[in-house]
Amino acid sequence: MSHGNLLMGAWQPVDILAFGAHPDDVELGCGGTLAQEIQNGLKVAVCELSAGEAGTRGTPEIRREESVRAAEILGLSARVQLDFPDGLIREGEVSLKKIIEIIRIFKPRIVIANAPRDRHPDHGHAAHLVRDAAFLAGLSRLETGSAPHRPAVVLHYIQFYDLQPQLYISVDSDAWKVKMESIKAHKSQFYDPQSKEPETLISKPDFLDFVESRGRNYGLLCGTYYAEGFLAERPPSVSRLSYLL
Repeated sequence: MSHGNLLMGAWQPVDILAFGAHPDDVELGCGGTLAQEIQNGLKVAVCELSAGEAGTRGTPEIRREESVRAAEILGLSARVQLDFPDGLIREGEVSLKKIIEIIRIFKPRIVIANAPRDRHPDHGHAAHLVRDAAFLAGLSRLETGSAPHRPAVVLHYIQFYDLQPQLYISVDSDAWKVKMESIKAHKSQFYDPQSKEPETLISKPDFLDFVESRGRNYGLLCGTYYAEGFLAERPPSVSRLSYLL
């Protein structure tokens, strides 16, 4: 089975594997959390399901270059791009097996995926695919070419829709700066006064202000300056009350 296009890094186990339907989803949704965990010494890989070829701005070639630049800014151990059709990502056996194989190769303890319900239909379909694949990857009799592996935790980052987080991750200011720089690496998608391409929702001048304000709002709600919000496939828990301080 094809492992996908390795944009950078190596096919080696990581602590966290984050999925996005499109090349900039992960940076927007959980870039601060990933940057912070990398700074704390964890290994992180990103897998984007499509090349974003149906998007209004940029080209697949440009977007791959931007993905590599964003990966370098975040400090990722690897970044992979699959060949799912942008705009037509759907659940199915072939799609599931490709994601199962990626999970089995990287062997993450934590998997993070798109929002389960969102403005772009691809986001919800990607979320459901990754959720199902994370479970099925642990079945020894489901063969893909790699040994079984089931992540311990599956989370979903928040995207356009204002879903209520079940978990907040506090992000320090240094990691937040890295997040914003990694987002800006996808420069074909965001505001550029020199661009001749059509305007989109996320290319408007104030879109990155929205990203910043959401991070501040989540931070305010959980007692810090910046935070990112997540949904969980099972209720998150801590073993000691002191871990909440």
